[in-house]
Amino acid sequence: MGEVSKLTGLAPHVLRSWEKNYANLNPKKNSAGNRAYKESEIELIFKIKELLEEKKYTSAGVKKVLKKEQEPNSVTKASIPSDVRRDLNEMKVFLTNLLEKM
Repeated sequence: MGEVSKLTGLAPHVLRSWEKNYANLNPKKNSAGNRAYKESEIELIFKIKELLEEKKYTSAGVKKVLKKEQEPNSVTKASIPSDVRRDLNEMKVFLTNLLEKM
C-alpha cells in the first residue's frame, strides 16, 4: 500500500476508504495481509482521483461514472483505439468545413 500511496499521492487511509466506497477497487491481500494492487486497480485509483479532485464529482457521481463505464455497450474515449479517434476527428473537421461552405 505504501508504494501505491506514494505513486498516487494519496494517504493510505484514503485508499482504504476508497476500497470500502468503490466496489471496483478491491485489491487482493497476501498471506501477510498486505494489499497487492493490480495495474488496472492503480489506473482506477487515478481515475477516481481525477473525477474527485479535478472534475469535482461527488462520491455518488464517481460511482455513477464507474458503473456506466462497466456497462457492456458503454463506449468511452479510452475504449476507442487512438487511430480510430484520429480518423473520426478528421471526419468531423471535414464535415464541419463542408457545412460551413453550404
